[in-house]
Amino acid sequence: MIDNSDLPPRGCGCSVGGIAREAALVGVFGVAFAFLANQLSPLGLNPARNYFPGDSAPSTVPAPAPAPPQPSGGSNAAAPAPSPAEALAARLQANGLHLTNRAGAEQLFRDPRREQNLIIFVDARDDGRYQEGHIPGAFEFYPYYPEKYMEGVITPCALAEQIIVYCTGGDCEDSESAALFLRDAGGVPGGKLLIYGGGMTEWEAAGLPVESGARNSGDIRNHAP
Repeated sequence: MIDNSDLPPRGCGCSVGGIAREAALVGVFGVAFAFLANQLSPLGLNPARNYFPGDSAPSTVPAPAPAPPQPSGGSNAAAPAPSPAEALAARLQANGLHLTNRAGAEQLFRDPRREQNLIIFVDARDDGRYQEGHIPGAFEFYPYYPEKYMEGVITPCALAEQIIVYCTGGDCEDSESAALFLRDAGGVPGGKLLIYGGGMTEWEAAGLPVESGARNSGDIRNHAP
């Protein structure tokens, strides 16, 4: 005997196709209602917004752009090292002394005031080098034995208008030591004192007059015009 309890009753007008259509309509109305509710809600989802930005980010970090080259004359450029003459002038200036070059020393040597001892030269080398050759008429004052030479040089320095102190030249600092001693211990005004940086080495190389022996011995070589 066949059980017909699961079959739809006759005359209800129902079919499988009708049920599918009704389900589709319910789904469409449900989607429409959900979309409308999402638009009206302040917490709704925005379809145009990327809620997963990490998925679209590049996998590697771009390298930073190279720094532009510094101009050659910029503020970061290293300052050129001073020349030996500039370094000496700066050191003397820090001690209240002034530097002169060969041209300045030669000009003062030929100044008529030198014949009147208003311009004098002071040789700060030891006695042996002084005897071998010095600027004509120069007074001897070796600063490491000041008591030996002080009496003979302090009065001429007090009367002179300009005093040029020299030694061998180059790295020799005896002329600076002598000038400082004359100023600080001998009371010679610092404004009178000049340091001839080139010294006797430069003087002789230029073929300028050189006196041997004692001061004013008259034994002079290199009689420059």
